[in-house]
Amino acid sequence: MQGVCPDEGIMKISVKVPATTANLGPGFDCLGMALPIYNTITIEETVLPGTGIEINVINDNATSDELLMEHLPMDENSIIYKAVELLYNSIGQTPSELKITVQSQIPIARGLGSSASVIVGGLLAANELLGHPADEVALLSIATEVEGHPDNVTPAIVGGLVLTSQEDDGSIIYKKLDWPEEWNITVCVPDYELSTEISRSVLPKEVPMSDAVFNAKRLAMFIQAVNSKDADLMKYALQDKLHQPYRMKLVPGLDKIMENLKHEENVLGCVLSGAGPSIIVISRKINLDKIKSIIKNTWEEMNVKVNIMTLPIENEGAQIINHE
Repeated sequence: MQGVCPDEGIMKISVKVPATTANLGPGFDCLGMALPIYNTITIEETVLPGTGIEINVINDNATSDELLMEHLPMDENSIIYKAVELLYNSIGQTPSELKITVQSQIPIARGLGSSASVIVGGLLAANELLGHPADEVALLSIATEVEGHPDNVTPAIVGGLVLTSQEDDGSIIYKKLDWPEEWNITVCVPDYELSTEISRSVLPKEVPMSDAVFNAKRLAMFIQAVNSKDADLMKYALQDKLHQPYRMKLVPGLDKIMENLKHEENVLGCVLSGAGPSIIVISRKINLDKIKSIIKNTWEEMNVKVNIMTLPIENEGAQIINHE
């Protein structure tokens, strides 16, 4: 996260925030990774009294505009406004006349952290306008309070692959892990949405002890596999029993894709991205075309179109970009 000192008279701040993928198999609500797809959030102080809060969306795709507006109310009920309001309130102020613009590139309701990005972007822009009253600790805490869990907002703020936890006092602790350059991240975004609320609603309130132990083992394997670049161990590590089995029915074709990719030696694993329905395939950097064709063909058999992108990890978090 980088910033610049606000010059007197500057009243418009833009923040570029990366997409994120969370959970990565066994790391339910505690693992997240930043990806190089971005939303840009701009906050501008308006000088006309009584204009209130104005929120705008800019996107080349009109459908995405409508979808983003559906998930991001254009008034004080918006998550981006709630984040800004919490920051202002923390220093004893109330936001009044603000124009907030969201330039959206991150797919909406696809499990790629679109809501986390607007929360983080709004917070950092407001913090810049106010002269940096909040440090990283406070920003992480406020962002998590609005989002509900830290696995997306933390990598959106700090970048990279992050193991993160919200403590009982509301504070966030995190540790960045070095993702092996030898492993590819292929993001597969189907042409249908799945809201986080629906995806969370199918999860049980309690799980068998054996499933909790299974995930504890897999998460430990994940961290060791990343640290030692152990591809064989990673194939075991990317398994999960806490959320993916319950969400499988909400993502048609996921079970077939996982089954079809099992036979590919270079594939280390296939996991849901966050709450879905996007999936992440982790593989060695060979036979990518075959991996992509398996996913594309499996979903096409179910009349589902998919956008497939092989991306590097984004090691930088949210950035203050040029003032206008």
